[in-house]
Amino acid sequence: MTTRIDQFSSPAAVGGGSGTDEVNVWIVGDDEEVIVIDPGTDPAGVLDVVGDREVLAVICTHGHADHIAAAMELAERDQAPVALHPKDRMLWREAHPGDVADIEMEDGGIFEVADVSLEVIHAPGHTDGSACLYCEGLGVVFTGHALLAGGPVPHDGEFPDFAGQLTAIGEHLLTLPSGTRVLPGCGPETTIAEAEKKFDSWVSAGPVVTAQSGPGD
Repeated sequence: MTTRIDQFSSPAAVGGGSGTDEVNVWIVGDDEEVIVIDPGTDPAGVLDVVGDREVLAVICTHGHADHIAAAMELAERDQAPVALHPKDRMLWREAHPGDVADIEMEDGGIFEVADVSLEVIHAPGHTDGSACLYCEGLGVVFTGHALLAGGPVPHDGEFPDFAGQLTAIGEHLLTLPSGTRVLPGCGPETTIAEAEKKFDSWVSAGPVVTAQSGPGD
């Protein structure tokens, strides 16, 4: 069966720090099974897209509420594990005070779904535990809020660690093949080649929130 990527736009959480009305939920798999990346806030909406396919795992690229609020309810249907980098555990507890993520992601970890693999890339900066998922087989990288089309992503109008974000982008993302599609946690997709063209301008501009970067979450 052919592995495909479905996208669902989830409403942003009230008070979640997002500068957008919607966040991207990515669903990777075939006709039998899927992995959900950044479950958002609307589990019913995500499950409508999933249909009767089995959810193998729910992966959170970082711990901000807009992207993880639906994680436990979404995972419950198929008793799927929820994955999060341990350095975002405190953020997770703000949204899920009574629950814990089942899998502590590590750099280089692998998730398998259908006929492809997703490799964990730890990319701290937006949060300490921010992670991306690279799928060589599909030629995509799911970046959460490590990188949007407009560049590094702030939180509540500020950059928690701008230098760290740039380092993560330069060392861990721009080293991927230039044709790799970048599928972010909100907003439109881009490519590694486009990000590489803009990288020096992001460095020169410094930690300035622009219309392209948005307030972020």
